[in-house]
Amino acid sequence: MELRTVVATVENGEQDTVLKVLQIYNQEKSQCFTFDDEEREERKKMAQLLIKFLERELQPSCQVTCLESIRILSRDKYCLDPFTTKEGLKTLSRHAGIDYSEELIREVPDLDVILESLKCLCNIVFSSPRAQELTAEARLVVGLAKRIKLYNERSLPHEVKFFDLRLLFLLTALRVDVRQQLAQELRGIGLMTDTLELTLGVKWMDPYEVATEEGLLPPLPRQETERAMEILKVLFNITFDSSKREVDEEDAALYRHLGALLRHCLMISADGEDRTEEFHSHTVNLLGNLPLKCLDVLLTPKVRPGSLEYMGVNMDAVNILLDFLERRLDRGHKLKESLTPVLNLLTESARVHRQTRKFLKAKVLPPLRDVKNRPEVGNSLRNKLVRLMTHIDTDVKHSLCCWSEFLFLFIFLLSSLLSGGNSGVKCVKGDINPVTGRVEEKLPNPMEGMTEEQKEYEAMKLVNMFDKLSREQVIQPMGITPSGNLAPMENAIRDMADERSSSDSDLGLD
Repeated sequence: MELRTVVATVENGEQDTVLKVLQIYNQEKSQCFTFDDEEREERKKMAQLLIKFLERELQPSCQVTCLESIRILSRDKYCLDPFTTKEGLKTLSRHAGIDYSEELIREVPDLDVILESLKCLCNIVFSSPRAQELTAEARLVVGLAKRIKLYNERSLPHEVKFFDLRLLFLLTALRVDVRQQLAQELRGIGLMTDTLELTLGVKWMDPYEVATEEGLLPPLPRQETERAMEILKVLFNITFDSSKREVDEEDAALYRHLGALLRHCLMISADGEDRTEEFHSHTVNLLGNLPLKCLDVLLTPKVRPGSLEYMGVNMDAVNILLDFLERRLDRGHKLKESLTPVLNLLTESARVHRQTRKFLKAKVLPPLRDVKNRPEVGNSLRNKLVRLMTHIDTDVKHSLCCWSEFLFLFIFLLSSLLSGGNSGVKCVKGDINPVTGRVEEKLPNPMEGMTEEQKEYEAMKLVNMFDKLSREQVIQPMGITPSGNLAPMENAIRDMADERSSSDSDLGLD
């Protein structure tokens, strides 16, 4: 059907006729994500007409169809203007049931209307900076927070809850002021933590340990996993600076409660390996935002049958983080983005918790018993991390300063990496090449059998090579100045001469 026909029909405004035409248009364009430039003005006009049409008293079926057309048009970034006015956003938020201007959340009888409106808002907010400004001004987050508070009391389908949370994530990701409003004015950390707890369906054994039936942790169902990940993303946005500031006891208790929930998230799986990996990734990202002193909840649970015990402490969560790190290393995809959060988390945890530090030392840098191979050769976690330090991608190497900090915590163990430490290796430190980190066969002396004249000739060749490299500025000889700083050799010699001249003058020598 031609677009001009659809526009003319909507402009005429007869509800039944508009419904039929829009149904055909929606069916034809349901998978359309690119649009012809020639019809751009027609689409803009259609968008204006649809917003006005939606303000009329319509049957729910006609509202849903109209909203489906708006959702299709909102994929075209050049047709967003009619949707990004105060009136347009208010109309859509009213149909989504989150109109901030009403005392109580409006009861929209048809859930399909709510769902389609939320999808439209997600598209528009994501694509339009103007819409982002207006939604902040319109305080849409207030309406969303009100409805999320009622999840425990009101029965809403998964799709509505999911797009509520998706829209809240977009608002907090794109607008710093909305992020602050949710965190401070609306006490969003407590709200979203309660929503996560409800979504996970947990029961508590003690204040910071989730109860499990005989240690069994069934996978989280698909729909609950999808909602939980959106909640984790919202919480990440509104706790972004939490680790960098001091928190009082009340806030610390709130963060510890959240940390205990996140530990539970690490301990459970989702529907399939890829979904579990994504779920754990969001969990790790959020854990990295928590204040350092609140990370002790990772070690709080008692040691039970089947737990991994170290120094009398339950290390299940820390061990899962190490496994997560190793899986990321094995995948080798987007190393900078995928490794930095978990490395930072392990580093900070090791920095403040002695048991974690000792456990990580034992796992990452165990006593070295084979010094015949280079440290980067092998399949251990240590080997993989050393390989990472010599990665050809400089962006990856430069991003791994957190890995350097991680190693710095175990600096006294670096001798184990290179020489085996007290591992019982039958070799002396002098046998290990400090560059390659392994024992290598001694090479024959290249000067053996040469006459003095030949040795002098080879030495001059070496001098000439260095001189050429220096003149071509491939290398630059350096020296130590009288103040103890490195400087180009000629500057160092000149400064040394000046120093001596000054000293002689002070002594009255000429």
